[in-house]
Amino acid sequence: MNHFCTITTYDHLYKVFALRDSLLQYDNNTILHVLMTDGNPASVQSEHIKMYSVDDINTEEIVNKIAAKYHSQKDRLRWSLKPCFLKFLLAKEDITKAIYLDNDLFFYHNYTFLFDELTDHSFLLTPHYYDRSPAKDQNWLEANFRAGLFNAGFIGVNRSASDTLQWWAECCLYRCKKSAFRGTFDDQKYLDLIPVLREDAMILRHQGCNVAEWNRFLCLRQVVNGQVLINGIWPIIFIHFNYTTIREIIDGKEPQLVSFFKTYLEILQKYKPGLKQADLYKPVAKTDWIKYFIWKFLTSNGI
Repeated sequence: MNHFCTITTYDHLYKVFALRDSLLQYDNNTILHVLMTDGNPASVQSEHIKMYSVDDINTEEIVNKIAAKYHSQKDRLRWSLKPCFLKFLLAKEDITKAIYLDNDLFFYHNYTFLFDELTDHSFLLTPHYYDRSPAKDQNWLEANFRAGLFNAGFIGVNRSASDTLQWWAECCLYRCKKSAFRGTFDDQKYLDLIPVLREDAMILRHQGCNVAEWNRFLCLRQVVNGQVLINGIWPIIFIHFNYTTIREIIDGKEPQLVSFFKTYLEILQKYKPGLKQADLYKPVAKTDWIKYFIWKFLTSNGI
């Protein structure tokens, strides 16, 4: 059995169902474990989905501490509970491997090789593949150190990773905020230390995993014999449809991903009738523009 998990709020369940459908396309022997941080999880009944509440997974004190600290901050609560949920699942007798997925991921190709990698590796991490040129667009180079080398929307673990998951949970309890001064970025930047902490951690080099807006410069989308491949080699395994990826597609900057997005939107509409493309679009925030122009000003002045 393939065990995946995700964390959601009630109003984003339609994305969870779409994620589940994409997984079942390639292996029906799959369970998606879903931690819902609000509402009544027991009221949600759906095939190949097993629902949990925060109370269901509070077998360790760290869960209660995180829930108490972030109870009014729903994003930080979800992010900080990732290692706790994974550790809880791995403690079950029948689960030796588990993969966490953000609920806005969608699969387009067979993924079972990911579980094969977890036989010999305790952690699977996907690099952001931000651009890294020191000669131009250095904002992307610096993003590697601001936001982190690895994306926390995908984490694969096996049972031997439990101690490191506990460490990650304690890090999230300590601080789950974006702070360039402190060197933190929510739950994510702590992942930079995983390959240092664990010799058996694996950096997943398949560039078709976690395709997203932030890696479009290094992971080129190329059509080869009618198929979209990353850098002409890698088939697209899954796409991370966060709002920046969707915005780039809608704005015409990701033409090779348009058909993939159309498929995704159609499945979302199955579970949220009336959903429109525009409902998923978010313009660049004014604060992001301000931060960029400040960076540009400082850089141009040698600071």
